Amino acid sequence: MKAKILFVEDERDLSLIVCDTLRQQGYEVAAAFDGIGGLAEYRAAGADLVVADVMMPRMDGFAMAKEIRRTSPDVPIIFLTAKSTIDDVEQGFDIGANDYLKKPFELRELLVRIKALLRNKATSRSASSTYVIGGYRFDSTAQLLIFNGKETEISNIEARLLEKLAANIGRTVDASALMIAVWGRDEVSNRNSLHGYIHKLRRALRHDPDIRIVNQRGFGYMLSVRER
Repeated sequence: MKAKILFVEDERDLSLIVCDTLRQQGYEVAAAFDGIGGLAEYRAAGADLVVADVMMPRMDGFAMAKEIRRTSPDVPIIFLTAKSTIDDVEQGFDIGANDYLKKPFELRELLVRIKALLRNKATSRSASSTYVIGGYRFDSTAQLLIFNGKETEISNIEARLLEKLAANIGRTVDASALMIAVWGRDEVSNRNSLHGYIHKLRRALRHDPDIRIVNQRGFGYMLSVRER
C-alpha cells in the first residue's frame, strides 16, 4: 500500500510543487493550507506522515501538532520553518516533532527525510512497551513515568530517548545511535539538544536516588540502576 502523506503549507505554489513531487514518488498525498484544515484532514482520513509549516494562519503548525499528538503519539511529523533559533527548534521537538527542515529547502532532502522516517516507523515496535526502572514504571507509548502511583507525562523526544536507554540498562548507548533513533541523523545541533534532553530526563527520574544517567565522555550515555 502507498504511504499517505499530509502536507500542510499556506504557500500554495510551494504546496503544489511539493505535492506533485511526492505523488511522482509514489505517495498518496493530502494537502491543507492552515493548521485547522490540516487537523480536520488528519482526523477525517489519517496519514502515515505529516509535513507541516510552522507559521500558518488560523492555527500554526505547533498547535496543530499538539492536537495530533493527543491521539497519535507515533505518527512522524516533520516541521518546515523559516525560524533558525535553537529555542524554536527545541519547542518543535518538545511538542513531538521527529524532524525539521529549514526554509528554503531542497526537495531531494525532504524526500530523503520522509523515506528515513517511514522506514523507521515500519521497523519500530507496534505494541505498547513498559519498562521498570528502579522505583519507576515507564510506559513508552503513553509517554508516562509512574512513581509511587503518581504519573508524570514526558515529551515525545524524552520518551524516545528513555526507551532507548531503558532497553540497554547497564550498557552505554552511543550518542550517535541516540540521535539517529530520535532525529534520524547525527548533527552538531542535535548533540547540543541531546545534552539538554538528558538533563531533563535526570530531573524526571530524580525521586529515585539509585537511578543515574551516566555520561560516558566521548562515547554516549548509560542508564544505571544501583541494586538494593
